Amino acid sequence: MTPELLLALALFAAATVFSPGPNNLMLMTSGANFGLRRSLPHLAGVAYGFPLMILPVGLGVMQVFEVWPPAYTLLKVISVAYLLWLAWKIAHQAAPGEARTNARPLSFAQAAAFQWVNPKAWSMALGAITLYAASRDLAAVAWVSATYAVIGTASAVTWTMLGTGLRRWLADPRRLRLFNWTMAALLLAAMAPVLLG
Repeated sequence: MTPELLLALALFAAATVFSPGPNNLMLMTSGANFGLRRSLPHLAGVAYGFPLMILPVGLGVMQVFEVWPPAYTLLKVISVAYLLWLAWKIAHQAAPGEARTNARPLSFAQAAAFQWVNPKAWSMALGAITLYAASRDLAAVAWVSATYAVIGTASAVTWTMLGTGLRRWLADPRRLRLFNWTMAALLLAAMAPVLLG
């Protein structure tokens, strides 16, 4: 990969991972509700789960959509159902001191698995592979994956810290409830491009 192409890939990756989307909204919510330390597995699942997804997508999984177009519709249905469930879970997150014993952030495995049903992740993966690893050879796909691992880590930390920065202001249970409902609504709004596209 040439330095010019790598720079273009890095800019593309930054634009896609730093922009608001389901992962970033959930990371900010996790940071606000649980703090940075408890959110680290969730953060790592997002930061490294997506680059791990890019490898099989770039090396062949994306051909499923070319060979069998209904697979994309099936992915949309699964994605919407899962995002609805996540929005409900976020909206009903208990405030501190309100039956909070069972509340916990997503684990690494849950956050990494979410990439496979996240419509934005699929759009990003398909776009990055098409633009920067059109040959679909292992080296090109590995460059795309590694670039997303580096830039995705910076994004995941940033969004989680934004949420963590809100923790003191959200100490009031009413504010936290309003924040969680707002994040749930924004997560639902993030589905609009999937449903309309």
